[in-house]
Amino acid sequence: MAASQAPEEPVAAGLRLAVGTLSVWPVGVPRVDRTTAGWAMTLAPLVGLPLGLAAAAVMAVAAFLVSPLLAAALALGSLAVLTRGLHLDGVADLADGLGSGKPAERALEIMKRSDIGPFGVVTLVFTVLVQAAAAAEAGPAAIVLACVTGRLALTWACLAGVPSARPGGLGAMVAGTVRQSAAIAATAVAVVAALALGLLSGGPVNYPLAVAAGLGAAWALRAHAIRRLGGITGDVLGALVEVATATALVVCAAVP
Repeated sequence: MAASQAPEEPVAAGLRLAVGTLSVWPVGVPRVDRTTAGWAMTLAPLVGLPLGLAAAAVMAVAAFLVSPLLAAALALGSLAVLTRGLHLDGVADLADGLGSGKPAERALEIMKRSDIGPFGVVTLVFTVLVQAAAAAEAGPAAIVLACVTGRLALTWACLAGVPSARPGGLGAMVAGTVRQSAAIAATAVAVVAALALGLLSGGPVNYPLAVAAGLGAAWALRAHAIRRLGGITGDVLGALVEVATATALVVCAAVP
């Protein structure tokens, strides 16, 4: 009789869950619990790195053939494909829910609908437009930084004590699973990497500032969502990724 397979280490399982959840790469996890979910959200910035590198490569190649703005749009399009448009869908759904002005329970019902309302459409178009314009100005390296920052926002959004707005779903699985020390460590690594990337690409000051600004914007949106909805959901998490990404790109483009 063959020996039973040993259970996977929580860190490895968490990384597999992060890759499978935040990208199109098919990585299965046999068993998911809150410990695994916590590691997935802690390691989420690692998933942002290959995503950002892929999008940056598309932009760098396209820049030889088309304008910088179109090259940036193609890079963001490739990023949407690599993430199944999951986070963009979260932006639209959260905008519809919060923009409705309804109480939390009704707003959550609106967010679960498959259609997109006017608030969602306008917010989605504005978000993508800002990202494309800022990326065209900031360059491919900034896309890598912004993708990592967007996923780092997930780490902070799932700190211990953060509630879930619903009893089920992705938000309930990951809410409150990340230790503060782990979030601080992940941020320290990201800031050091941003400083190194800035030194290589000529922006040593604005790259760490972009990380801080992206996390700050995501923190403010998360706090507002918790006040209005009572906690986080998968849509809230997706919106945080896109808001942090957009803010980081804007800072990279705006700060000399």
